[in-house]
Amino acid sequence: MTERQPCEFLLVRYVPDPVKNEFVNIGVMLRDGARPEVTQVRFTKDWARVRCVDPDADIEMLEAMETEMRRRLAEPGAEAAPLMKAMEDSFSHLLQITEPKACLAENMAAEMDQLMRLYVEPRREKARQALSGRQAIARSMRTRFEHAQVWDLMRRRIAAAAYTRPGDPLKIDCGYRPNGVVRMFHAVSLHTDVELAKVLAFSAPALRSGVERLEQAELELTAIVEPLRDGRGEPGEDEDRIEQYRFGVETMEAEKIRVLTVNDLERVAETARRELRV
Repeated sequence: MTERQPCEFLLVRYVPDPVKNEFVNIGVMLRDGARPEVTQVRFTKDWARVRCVDPDADIEMLEAMETEMRRRLAEPGAEAAPLMKAMEDSFSHLLQITEPKACLAENMAAEMDQLMRLYVEPRREKARQALSGRQAIARSMRTRFEHAQVWDLMRRRIAAAAYTRPGDPLKIDCGYRPNGVVRMFHAVSLHTDVELAKVLAFSAPALRSGVERLEQAELELTAIVEPLRDGRGEPGEDEDRIEQYRFGVETMEAEKIRVLTVNDLERVAETARRELRV
């Protein structure tokens, strides 16, 4: 039997209203008991519970915090305790860090998965079954990029207004720049929201022009869509759905948007890993 290693874990809690003392567990920090400098951190990918207690929660800030914590913990000589203290001080009205608790782990990765299931995402499987449309595609995209270890190196929720004009509400899901090309990726559901295909197609020329002007680079804009699933609808419904799907693809391709499905994400993520030299 494999000997388990002693570890400690701390929970990161989001506390929108300290007076009510309501909180949501959003992350876990796990450190090796024998080597405290070996510390991992992971935040949730599903912010639905946070939005339930605080509809105005700044999700971008929370995601950026996770990225910054990982970066600082990876630095030589980094210590978890001072980092946690600094984080609590900076966001004292929003975040709380629990006292460390001991645990025994087969390995750090498996223990982190277990702690996330127990304390942060207890309804994850049920939520995953209910997830559909653009949200499901965006999660698949993030998961693949995370597995390739490039998610933290990418820009996220890229404001189109920076390239088009002030007031443009569109935010592209993620992207990165290898050499002289800017690659951007956006989840588009052609089953539930084909209108977004029209929005992206409308925005593409201005985005491309803005990238060329501001970054002196070529834009490669990619829409990630779901595959065209087998039909099980009423007579005539499947034909309408297929035509709608084709309309979305052709509308985007007409504006030089590359259209790939979630089945292509492994290849896309591997390309990003190679180009970002991970």
